Amino acid sequence: MAVAAHNSALDLGGQFTLTASARDIATTINLPGDVHHALLAADLIPDPYYGENEKVVMWVNETAWTVERLFTASSADIDGYLTLTLAEVDCIATIFLNGEEVARTDNSFLRNDIDVTGKVHVGENTLRIEFGIAPDVAKARAEAHPFPIPFTYNYQTNGLKGIHMNFIRKAACHAGWDWGICLMPIGVYGTMSLRKSRLARQESVQVDQAHGKTSVELTLKTRIFAFAHGEVELEHTIDGQVISDKVAVQKGENVVTHNVTIHNPRIWWPSGQGEQPLYDLVTNLEGEITTRKIGLRKLDWVIEKDEIDHSFKCRINDRDITMMGANWIPADAIPTRVTPDVIRDLLESAKTANMNMLRIWGGGQYEPDWFYDLCDELGILIWHDFMFSCMSYPSDRTFLASVETEITQQLRRLSHHASIALWCGDNEVIGSLGWYPETKADPGRYLANYDRLNSMLHRIVEDEDPARRFWPSSPSLGYLDFSDGWHSDTRGDLHYWDVWHSAKSFDAYRSVNPRFASEFGFQSFTSMNVIETFAEPRDRNPSSPVMENHQRNNGGNARIIETMNRYFRFPRDFDQMVFLSQIQQGLAIKTAIEYWRSTKPRCMGTLYWQINDIWPVASWSSLDYGGQWKLMHYMARRFFLPVNVVAVPDADNTQIALKAINDTGKPVSIALEVKAVKVTGESRTVFAGNSAVGPDAAITVTTASVGDLAADEFLAFAWKDAQGVVLGENDYFPKPYKAYELSDVRISAQWSDRDGKAVLQLEADRPALFTTATVDAPGYFSDNALTLLPGRPVELVFHPRHGASVTSAELSGSLKVRHLAETF
Repeated sequence: MAVAAHNSALDLGGQFTLTASARDIATTINLPGDVHHALLAADLIPDPYYGENEKVVMWVNETAWTVERLFTASSADIDGYLTLTLAEVDCIATIFLNGEEVARTDNSFLRNDIDVTGKVHVGENTLRIEFGIAPDVAKARAEAHPFPIPFTYNYQTNGLKGIHMNFIRKAACHAGWDWGICLMPIGVYGTMSLRKSRLARQESVQVDQAHGKTSVELTLKTRIFAFAHGEVELEHTIDGQVISDKVAVQKGENVVTHNVTIHNPRIWWPSGQGEQPLYDLVTNLEGEITTRKIGLRKLDWVIEKDEIDHSFKCRINDRDITMMGANWIPADAIPTRVTPDVIRDLLESAKTANMNMLRIWGGGQYEPDWFYDLCDELGILIWHDFMFSCMSYPSDRTFLASVETEITQQLRRLSHHASIALWCGDNEVIGSLGWYPETKADPGRYLANYDRLNSMLHRIVEDEDPARRFWPSSPSLGYLDFSDGWHSDTRGDLHYWDVWHSAKSFDAYRSVNPRFASEFGFQSFTSMNVIETFAEPRDRNPSSPVMENHQRNNGGNARIIETMNRYFRFPRDFDQMVFLSQIQQGLAIKTAIEYWRSTKPRCMGTLYWQINDIWPVASWSSLDYGGQWKLMHYMARRFFLPVNVVAVPDADNTQIALKAINDTGKPVSIALEVKAVKVTGESRTVFAGNSAVGPDAAITVTTASVGDLAADEFLAFAWKDAQGVVLGENDYFPKPYKAYELSDVRISAQWSDRDGKAVLQLEADRPALFTTATVDAPGYFSDNALTLLPGRPVELVFHPRHGASVTSAELSGSLKVRHLAETF
């Protein structure tokens, strides 16, 4: 029978007045949204991302703001119990309804459900939110704490003050990071509604799965908050099955459990390993309807003793699958700009680059529901940090109580998603105990302080989402192991930063053998067309104040250039320097990932730092701010190929092993051809043969001696499947690129249109290294930054972004083709 529709919701989002009495400002703001976005729209601040404007807009986060709106309620809207729901209020705020204070909030990661029964009347009502000054509140709390808790002051800038982000619950990177601008946004980013209930409201619906041979049994756990004792009607619908129930409820929280069996289930797999079928679970509590997408899959983390130490791998649907991907940070420093279209674009670029996992980093935020829906749809697994990063946090009862509510809410909100693979306590907080003078001077106190928070997180995960693994920290060696996880590569996950922070050679990546590399990276400049959006021509120099302001890692620009001198001849201008910086960034990460993947099954995960940027900046990202592909992202698409062949030199670079990697669940047969190619174009075959590679395996196919190569030769190799289809191409240069006398190259370019896509054919008369085609239209080519060999034309298909369509005629006028020799 149909469920009676008693419950309803009134959307309170829309236009509010925005005022700052201390600064005599009155304008409007659209909520959900943020203050900076509103001030930009009203032309009251300049673009914070341009030049050094970050300093000019600092006053915004040092100001108290008020938002207010009128809303009209009918008698039907308020005929029942009323809940004012405000989610993601950022961050210190007092809520007033019709002039009466109804709540205070200080945790931007919460959904606030405020009982306002009897406080709303028919006709006009007023909702007002007064925001406190978060940096001042954080400072006051830090000063009142019984012992000092040092905070991360993670940005290089010209005198901006540090903010005690460990004493307030908002994204830590809002105060700047070593890739991030300091804006400290203010606003409301989630649900804003007045919910009417006859008797009770939905709190959450969680779904546990038990997999049999031909069926999956789902346990549906529904939490209902009842305002009084009574009976409610609850209905779940999934896979054509309807569960209807009249539920007796007591005042307060009620948990109702139902079971449903899915026969002949369609199983969900991560991207590249199978399909991602999703079942709609529709829950109806007397007209309050919510829909969740359910992917049916088994997932376990296998952490058990082996001949090395302990494994660390993800087992999905009974297969041990290598995780390939990157770390994720918030998509924009101005929260209003983060939309489903923006996120879809970024996530589709991850999938296109053969990624199957992203790590949501602990200095950012829990993402909106639609982020995880997109990950479910695209088959992208999530390693999910809780939001603690790089510093200690207080462990007093008030702070822990707020965090307990935060973690409990987030687990109940997100645990039904097939994409969530692991809950991790924090990012680098264990490691940070050895960073600060205070923590180093009194390690026992700060370790005890850490464990109070971390053990609570563990308990909540075990209580709320027992099917998922809790991992205490990243990096970590395991449960209650507080030793140095940064340099041990025999168990747990590893963050390896010696190549970037210690300026070691790329070969150093082959000196470690992680079980799971969850963070490592190398910087480049952001692309030239992005630099043009924030820097005048006179500022386009790595040492200019503007370029240094858009570099937040101390010494970062110098390190990029230092590395460039190690591998390349010095570029002839700034534009070529930017191009070279992106080549070397890709080469660094390619070196790491190809080697670590070749050690399979020892290493079963590589997540580089990082996929995206929060603003236009020199950073470790493979996508520019705005989602444009850097050269590393093209390389990632190749080094993450599921069936791959890589070159691995020995320690003294005398022998090169050609290793085949098969990350699919089926055996493959490949035909590998290896050529020694002179930089002038002549080539000879040094190996051609077939090789069988078992499922989820890595093997050595052949070896080559560096001594057998002439001074001007490099290795180029391609592999085909049993049907003769080319699966991939790769190369290996035994010496730095600066050692080769690259000659002038002529590259011809021809456009055509095929199947609604523009196709670019490139052909070179001599080897052209890192050949890169660019056009002005937003989009990416099917390949780029590739080695062109004479007599082997290459076709590149252009894929427009944002759902656009474009013809070759529209692209041809802006085409630029460049390669390494041009930079000399």
